Amino acid sequence: MANTEIKICGLSTPETVDAAIDAGATHIGLVHYERSPRHVSLDQAAILRRRVPQHVKVVLLLVSMEALPTARALDAVKPDVVQFHGQETPEWLALIKQNTPLEVWKAIGVRNADSLASSLKWKGAADKVLYDAAAGALPGGNGLALDWSLLANFRHELPWGLAGGLTPGNVAEAIRVTGAPLVDASSGLESAPGVKDVDLIRAFCKAARQA
Repeated sequence: MANTEIKICGLSTPETVDAAIDAGATHIGLVHYERSPRHVSLDQAAILRRRVPQHVKVVLLLVSMEALPTARALDAVKPDVVQFHGQETPEWLALIKQNTPLEVWKAIGVRNADSLASSLKWKGAADKVLYDAAAGALPGGNGLALDWSLLANFRHELPWGLAGGLTPGNVAEAIRVTGAPLVDASSGLESAPGVKDVDLIRAFCKAARQA
């Protein structure tokens, strides 16, 4: 299998962005959602974005945002990827995909096999789906793991990644069970909500690369 891509999400400081890049992350995630402990303002996100070299992709995470604020956010941050984590429709994502040069990702909360089957509605609208644990208090970043066995024999019709409760201790097993081409970690790399731990970022990237 080709090398698994690694996304470190919910970064909010120059130190943790640098650590993720240094550790070999392929994607850096910035969360623009005020209810999240990982929220960064558009100004903060733009500053962090400028630290990221060209070979690493910047993902801007948005949740159920109206059209005008979405356009403003994309213009301010200029990410490579926009990841939607809310009640967005396939039609809305298709519109973004047609009218911007960005990759469009959609996070899907997986409760059971039916949730996986429903991911097909994003075909043609999203470039990638991210399978996450079903939403808890927040749409993502709850530290909840999904049942990997659901993914083990699923025939994926869209490019995909695995999120939800991934840590340095379980990411290798998650990749082994699911064959995930991309792994995405956030709360599993924190010492407190929203506070990323540089050592955990390094350990996660190392474990994912060696899986």
